[in-house]
Amino acid sequence: MLEPREGIPPVVADAASLAEVIAAFAAGSGPVAVDAERASGYRYGQRAYLVQLRREGAGSALIDPVACPDLSGLGEALSGVEWVLHAATQDLPCLRGIGMVPTRLFDTELAGRLAGFPRVGLGAMVEGVLGFVLEKGHSAVDWSTRPLPEPWLRYAALDVELLVDLRDALEAELDRQGKLEWAHQEFDAIASAPPPEPRKDPWRRTSGMHKVRRRRQLGVVRELWETRDRIAQRRDVSPGKVLSDAAIVEAALSLPANVHALSALNGYGHRMGRRQLEQWQAAVDRAKSLSEAQLPQPGQPVAGPPPPRAWADKDPAAAARLSAARTAVSKLAEKLNMPQENLIAPDAVRRVCWEPPQPADPDSVATALTTLGARPWQVDQVAPALAAALTD
Repeated sequence: MLEPREGIPPVVADAASLAEVIAAFAAGSGPVAVDAERASGYRYGQRAYLVQLRREGAGSALIDPVACPDLSGLGEALSGVEWVLHAATQDLPCLRGIGMVPTRLFDTELAGRLAGFPRVGLGAMVEGVLGFVLEKGHSAVDWSTRPLPEPWLRYAALDVELLVDLRDALEAELDRQGKLEWAHQEFDAIASAPPPEPRKDPWRRTSGMHKVRRRRQLGVVRELWETRDRIAQRRDVSPGKVLSDAAIVEAALSLPANVHALSALNGYGHRMGRRQLEQWQAAVDRAKSLSEAQLPQPGQPVAGPPPPRAWADKDPAAAARLSAARTAVSKLAEKLNMPQENLIAPDAVRRVCWEPPQPADPDSVATALTTLGARPWQVDQVAPALAAALTD
């Protein structure tokens, strides 16, 4: 089993140690490998609970962002340096929250997708490309635990141990396939993307929502979800540990009349105290007392085309265009040996098919795809095939 080359570095948890790390990494050379561990499923939100780095000339570092919550000095010291991350979009939000924002990056997971690797998890990539086996088993632990156990720290240090080596091998493979410039465009798009807008009506993503049809029931889901979210935020625990999605949907479908009826439902059983039951029943009662005008509307207002399953009824010609376009994109992705969603965003294909440019020639399709955020390499590859599909 692979071990960290210099052993497990001590966890940086004070200003003096952090200053030493900043100086060492600023003086290092080449790309810097960066990773972060969160406590998804245990804590509220997606904050970082450990940050790992490695750079030539600086070695590896493990930083506790709870003890050192402002890492903007480290971020500034690494400005202009290429950051190597695996599945960058997962870690960038929590890194941004502690002041670490890359100006250049290389995403080894995305590179693997573009290069056509069938398995792009870090362990599979390191084993398949470099021939080393990474330790497994600690990715889903509670990283908010203090002190962090030594096996977890070893796992965390190994996550950045070979990232730069993996980056170099993938860069060579992408160059061999003629895809390196495509990858650079993708990485630049990730690095320059603004933070995502807050999700509208996040309660609508409750698992099992497809069972909830009536507006009064939707109101119960919303009240229970928002009550749960406030409690979870106050207690800093995962919302699912406060009340499950299944229990929210159960109460919405049943519309219990009182605490006794609520306690008979799945998810509100004997382990739940009277006070907890009363707070959930109060949320149900609030939803019951809403006027018709205050109740949420079924479905979400959708910007853009309707769900594809509705196209055949709403616009058969558009449905035919979408079918032809999907076939064309699928064939092209197979030829280029990459997933369809990395060749072009499915939403961009749907929008072009729902309201195709006139005339639907390669130039106008290229303009439409560019407007929808497609990168130049994607436009070059997809626009001719999409234009042909639209006019067939």
